[in-house]
Amino acid sequence: MRPLLAALALAILAACTFDPETGTFVEVKEEPRPVAYVAAKDGAHAIPAVDASKVPLAYQRTLVPNPLKDEAPGTILVDTQTRHLYLIQDKRTALRYGIGVGREGFGWSGETVVARKAHWPTWTPPPEMITRQPELERWREGQPGGPSNPLGARAIYLYKDGHDTGFRIHGTPQWQSIGSNASSGCFRMIQQDVLDLYDRVSPGAKVIVR
Repeated sequence: MRPLLAALALAILAACTFDPETGTFVEVKEEPRPVAYVAAKDGAHAIPAVDASKVPLAYQRTLVPNPLKDEAPGTILVDTQTRHLYLIQDKRTALRYGIGVGREGFGWSGETVVARKAHWPTWTPPPEMITRQPELERWREGQPGGPSNPLGARAIYLYKDGHDTGFRIHGTPQWQSIGSNASSGCFRMIQQDVLDLYDRVSPGAKVIVR
């Protein structure tokens, strides 16, 4: 009995499973979940893990060659065609994130700056959105921050010439929409990605949208 118990213990430690047909233990190899998308506790809120196997590699956070070598570190480039956001690191490299962009009729381009940032921001739908979606009337004065809030865990507010554009770079609980044209002009990110970007970006940073 003791040898059998010892063998079972070793099998558990080695992530093995017993094959009754061969009478042997077979090692089970599991692909580790990328650290970037594990579950996290953020203040009073929990951020669920994202199944990275369902996020195309092209939209997972990674380090890539710098696409804007003439811009200062900290500059953000939003490429709405490829649905990528780049944060310039230095002359050679940039961090690239997958994003969701504006659906047909809501796309835009130009230069803005990061004016401010917010943790678990309040979302206030603009009047024209409430007109299109009357069910949003209950949030006319603002939806408090939280796991179901459309702005997600963080928001980065984009201004031009000192005025709020109404557009944000923000998290989303709907991570399946990353890589698609689904927003009303804002740029949505996987929650874990927007947390990472938020900590790297400073107010005053240039944001180029093209």
